[in-house]
Amino acid sequence: MDESPSLPDTLDDPRVTDRFYRHVAGPAGDLHLLGVVHDHPASVGRVQRILEAVDPETVALELPSAALPLYRTYARDGDGDTDPDPHDPPRFGGEMSAAIRAAPEADVVGIDAPNWSFCRRLATRLIADRVPASTARRVVSSLGGATREALTCRVAATLTHATSMTIACDDPVEYECSHDDPPERQAEHERSHVAGVQALLGSVETDDSALAYRDETRERCMTDRLEALRADEATGDVVAVVGIDHLEPLTDALA
Repeated sequence: MDESPSLPDTLDDPRVTDRFYRHVAGPAGDLHLLGVVHDHPASVGRVQRILEAVDPETVALELPSAALPLYRTYARDGDGDTDPDPHDPPRFGGEMSAAIRAAPEADVVGIDAPNWSFCRRLATRLIADRVPASTARRVVSSLGGATREALTCRVAATLTHATSMTIACDDPVEYECSHDDPPERQAEHERSHVAGVQALLGSVETDDSALAYRDETRERCMTDRLEALRADEATGDVVAVVGIDHLEPLTDALA
C-alpha cells in the first residue's frame, strides 16, 4: 500500500483526507478506496472530486449487482436532462448514483452481497463453525432482508424505465448541512457525525454474532471482487466507494 497517498494533498479539498481515502497499488492499475457516509453532502462531494481527478476505467460500488440499474437511473435523472451535469448531485441514490454520474465512461460494477459467492461462503462458514440454530436463523433472516431490498431495487428500475416517474426505494437521509454549504462546513459536519456514531456504537455492548458473520463474509467477498478487478489488465484504475466502516478492513485485506 502507498503509505503517503498524494491525492488528498493534490486536491486540497477538506472532504478528501486520509480519514476517508486509501490508495492501494496493483499489478494492472491503482485502486482508490473511498469511505463514505450514506447521503452525506461531504461524501457526495468527495466522490465527485476524486472521480474527476482519477478518471478511472472502473467504478466499484458497495451495491449488489441487482441494484445497479436503479442507481444508473438515479444518475441520469436530472429535471428532464438527458445529460445531467456531473457536478450536480442526483436527487436520489446519494454518493452511489453521484459516482455513476461523475464517471459516465467508466465500467460500473457492484461488489456487495447478496450474490452466489456470498451465499456459498456464508453457508460454508456457518456449517464449519457449527453455529447455534438461533444464530443461523438470524443470519438467514438478515440475508432475506438484503435479498428483498435488492429485488425491490430491480423492480423499481424496471418501473422507472417503463414510466415517466422516478421510483425511489427510500427517502434520502437529511443532515444539518447541505450540498450548497461550503466544503469546509460539509467536512466538519461529516467528521462530527462519524465520531458521534462511533462513540455511540462503542458504548453499547452487543453480542450479535449473526451480524458479525454477515458483515465479515461481506467484506471477504468484496475483497475478493476488488482483488480480481486489480489483477485484470482490462480493468485499469479502480475507484471503489464503500461505507466508512468497511474502509479500514478492506484496505488491510488488500494491502
